[in-house]
Parts: sequence; C-alpha cells; structure tokens
Amino acid sequence: MGNREQAEQRVIVALDLPDEESAIALVEQLPQVVFWKVGLELFTSTGPKILEVLKSRQKRIFLDLKFDDIPNTVAGACRSAARYGVDLLTIHATCGIEALKGATEAAQGGAAQAGVKPPKLIAITLLTSISARQLAFELKIPLELPEYALEMALMAQESGLDGVVCSPQEVAQLRQSCGDDFLLVCPGVRPTWADIGDQKRSLTPAQAIIAGADYLVIGRPITAAVDPELAWKKISEELTAIA
Repeated sequence: MGNREQAEQRVIVALDLPDEESAIALVEQLPQVVFWKVGLELFTSTGPKILEVLKSRQKRIFLDLKFDDIPNTVAGACRSAARYGVDLLTIHATCGIEALKGATEAAQGGAAQAGVKPPKLIAITLLTSISARQLAFELKIPLELPEYALEMALMAQESGLDGVVCSPQEVAQLRQSCGDDFLLVCPGVRPTWADIGDQKRSLTPAQAIIAGADYLVIGRPITAAVDPELAWKKISEELTAIA
C-alpha cells in the first residue's frame, strides 16, 4: 500500500445529506473514497438501506448514531446495529461503565448472529461543537476540558471499547495516555481553506494526523464544496505530503 492509499484510507467522509438520492450521488461523485460516515440525519431518513448500498459498493462504514440511553436499551441498539456489518459504531461515554461494557458484549453477539465481523465500538468523549466555556457554564462540569476528555477516554478503555471520538486538540494527550492500540477518531477537522462552521476545537488534517489521530472525519469541507472532487484531492495531497 503506497503513501497515497494510506493517507486516503484514513479519511472518513461524512455523508451528512438528507436523503438516499443525494447520498448516492455524492458516493458516485467520489468513487475514490473508501470510508463513509452515516449519521443520524441520513439514517433516520433512509434506515439501513443506505448501509446496504454502501456495502454493495465495497465501502467501509462508520455508523455514527451516538447511542446514549440506559444500559439495556444501548445494548439492544448495539446488538441490532452490529448485524449490519459496519466497521465503526459510536456510543456516548456518558452512558457509564455498565452501558459501555454491555454494549461491547452486545455488539459482538449481534455480529456473531449475523455472521459478520463485529464493529469497532468507539465512545464519544465530548462533542466537538462544545467549547471549554460551554462545558463549565452550560454542562456544569468542574473539570478542565482536556482532563474531562481524558477521563471519558480512560473509562471507555477500561470498559473494553476499541477507541474514542475526540477533537483534534485532545488527540496528542489521549494518544500518550491510552497507547498506540486505542483508536482515536477525529471529527472537527478543517483544512486552512475551509470554513470552520460550528467546530470549536479544530486542527487541519495534517496537524491531526501528526498529533496521533487514526481516522479523520471530514464532512462539509468536502461535501459542501463547490467541487467536492477537488476538495478531496487537496486533502489527500496534504496528507500524502506528511506520510
């Protein structure tokens, strides 16, 4: 595998579109993208059908539904989601240890029943739209933001999860604390030429990879670009330069 392929395969493009038709159009426009994220909006619109479409095209799937409920409900949702044969699945760390442990077992069980490989289960430490000020004044969390993200990551790791979702700004600390075998997935990545949008804790793609991210989740800088193909090419070239 060359550097170009390695760089490209570490970018997950967020398929944050409202319906199946527009989602498929983008997948067809960007055939070189191998890893797609299906989130709440698209999954609520299409249900599992969009996953079948992506699987039929040999794409990898990050099913980003961010389950957050009581342990029994979270386990049931993870068991069902694992049957789709997706690669990554998210759950909020704030569900607590019991839910996190139960989710891991349930995902493995659901995948085994369906005869598919179990997904990597990754916990949300803190949404990348939340700032340090919001953490303190709106959510009333008395910890500094980097410390809070680290506590959530360590809890997920102790519960047997495969990794976490974190902002690029927490990656270096989490990589150091959680080791090399723990997956770190970073949304909120913004190239210098893209609009920052609602992301509060951002880095460029190259900075995030250098800091220790395994995967970058990039949506609007590609999907909302005038020329998505050109945007994808620019990001791939930026990452290839550091590979």
